[in-house]
Amino acid sequence: MPLGVCLLLLWLGSVMAASGASGRIIKVLPHLLDRDGKHTLAPSLYERDAYQAFLRLHPEQCSGLRFDVQWKGRSPEPLTVRLDLRGRRGKESTTATLATARRKRGLFSRWSVLSLEGEACNHFGELTAWRATLWQGDRLLAEQKSFLWN
Repeated sequence: MPLGVCLLLLWLGSVMAASGASGRIIKVLPHLLDRDGKHTLAPSLYERDAYQAFLRLHPEQCSGLRFDVQWKGRSPEPLTVRLDLRGRRGKESTTATLATARRKRGLFSRWSVLSLEGEACNHFGELTAWRATLWQGDRLLAEQKSFLWN
């Protein structure tokens, strides 16, 4: 192998090792849940979107909120996926925080499911904005926000 290629590989390896933990949030999907805990009636994107529109029009049919968060990260210790939520109940503004710690395994991205259900969801009210973050201990690795988060 040529000397230049060997030096390049050594340099890339040292840069990757020195960077430590890294991560990113790829996608956040908020869903309303019906009284049976379902967010869709059939396994198709069209059916899911149609059922979500129905649930938005009929909030009395809802029993909770579910967030599917797709993330990717590299860390020797578990990473925490955290959701900060803002909502409203009448004229009162509300907040909630959901979190889950996961160890990343494999090369590909991973999904975490975080839910707000029951009395906590009733007290929270209607969702207006969210922010998803990925943490290693107290170090922020990645963030994704909804349009209305400021």
